[in-house]
Amino acid sequence: MAETNHCLLCVTSLPPAWLKVPFVFSPLSVEIGESVRGEDVYIVQSGCGEINDNLMELLIMINACKIASASRVTAVIPCFPYARQDKKDKSRAPISAKLVANMLSVSGADHIITMDLHASQIQGFFDIPVDNLYAEPAVLKWIKENIPEWKNCIIVSPDAGGAKRVTSIADRLNVDFALIHKERKKANEVDRMVLVGDVRDRVAILVDDMADTCGTICHAADKLISAGATKVYAILTHGIFSGPAISRINNACFEAVVVTNTIPQEEKMKHCSKIQVIDISMILAEAIRRTHNGESVSYLFSHVPL
Repeated sequence: MAETNHCLLCVTSLPPAWLKVPFVFSPLSVEIGESVRGEDVYIVQSGCGEINDNLMELLIMINACKIASASRVTAVIPCFPYARQDKKDKSRAPISAKLVANMLSVSGADHIITMDLHASQIQGFFDIPVDNLYAEPAVLKWIKENIPEWKNCIIVSPDAGGAKRVTSIADRLNVDFALIHKERKKANEVDRMVLVGDVRDRVAILVDDMADTCGTICHAADKLISAGATKVYAILTHGIFSGPAISRINNACFEAVVVTNTIPQEEKMKHCSKIQVIDISMILAEAIRRTHNGESVSYLFSHVPL
């Protein structure tokens, strides 16, 4: 998140603080390099990479600032960790997203800023304010600037759960939408897909909040091409891209797979020329600026800050 953090500091004009962390095999310890007493502190840490280490580091940083008498501590978490574990979908399954919410609150966080939560009910897991920002305005801007045939496109959800997301984008572009119903027996394995909607002779744009191993979106792309779509794009807020994801994207029929930089993609882009990145650091920076100045952030739900 180094590039994003630099942009946030430039836009918000807030002074950075340095911290010291130990070597990899040592217990995690955080040393904040300057006084935060009475300050409004914003800690930027995304739930990606070594997710457990990053989460623990975030919790310790929040607590360190709180017991150092910071006035308010806001955790800026572009990609919320464990967001997919938001409900008990089988016997003895944990609701880890709720546990993470509890841990953030107990550590001392006063406010959370995040983006495109996998499930909106996660906001209800908190007893503190949560601003869930949306990548949609930036996605709309990218579509209009980078897909010449966007007026003849159709927005497609790779599953029924994303219908609300794609209908919102389709309405704002004044185009049609479709969805793919998938029957899944276990995570990351899709057994059967049924396309609902007509994509023949159109540019199909798959939109989802995240992709992990990319099995779903790659199968969906094949389904769309076989149904007559002329081109297929995928636009995702959070590109996790674990396991065979990169090889699947390279072998799939995508024109481009577009993700935001809620998760750093520099290494993945070296191995996949189809990956393109939408920079959302300006959205986060403006949310921080508005929060710091006591202004509403709802403007960001429909506009991209310049």
